Amino acid sequence: MTSSNWPLSGKVALVTGSARRIGRESALLLAREGAHVVVHARSSRDEIEAVAGEIRAEGGTATALLADITVEAEARRLVETIVGETGRFDILVNNAAVRGERSFAELDIATFRAVYSVIVEGAFFLSQTAVPHMVRGGFGRIISIGGVAAHAGVSHRVHVATAKAALVGFTKALAIEFGEQGITANLVVPGKIGGARSATSGAGGAFPGGGYLPVGHEGTPRNVAEIVRVLALPSGDFITGQTLHVSGGMYLP
Repeated sequence: MTSSNWPLSGKVALVTGSARRIGRESALLLAREGAHVVVHARSSRDEIEAVAGEIRAEGGTATALLADITVEAEARRLVETIVGETGRFDILVNNAAVRGERSFAELDIATFRAVYSVIVEGAFFLSQTAVPHMVRGGFGRIISIGGVAAHAGVSHRVHVATAKAALVGFTKALAIEFGEQGITANLVVPGKIGGARSATSGAGGAFPGGGYLPVGHEGTPRNVAEIVRVLALPSGDFITGQTLHVSGGMYLP
């Protein structure tokens, strides 16, 4: 996995919220392409160490780091720590999120801000700190994980849909501003993803039409991570500013 022949050999990637599900799978796949992967969580030390251990067991290189990315100083320090230890920063996967469900009538501003802070402000702090290093290296990939709720609409998740929708504009603006400097920015939008969910995720919200899936089954974290992998590769340099739906047809733009 550390061979110089791997597409991402010599590159450094940070995957936020990578203790489980999409983040974990993305970390594993990027490592298999040769990247040094930083596995991240806010507090789940044992879980991220386990993911980093999986990567090392396969012959890859990985670091496990904790940080609360809603705190600007911590988010920026996370990026600078990575650069200090590895000498570079190439790929940022903005996956960390909190969700949960609450009716609009009962949604308080503290809960709204808590969700927005992780999804949007965390992505902002990390991206802004990482971009100068990407520019210096002549290579950069900013891949954010969106949510189908922002596109199809959903009840009891106004806070999540709003935050995820903000990532659409965020992604397009970064793509325009930094495209000529070797940096791409894209948004990957999962639909219904099966498997165990975190305690704070809720049931997934009520979608129009019951969240009908033309393919007839839910997706897997690996389905989403595979698109992250493709976008992160050097060969993904002609894809930028895009919102890619990985939803089994649940949402059709």
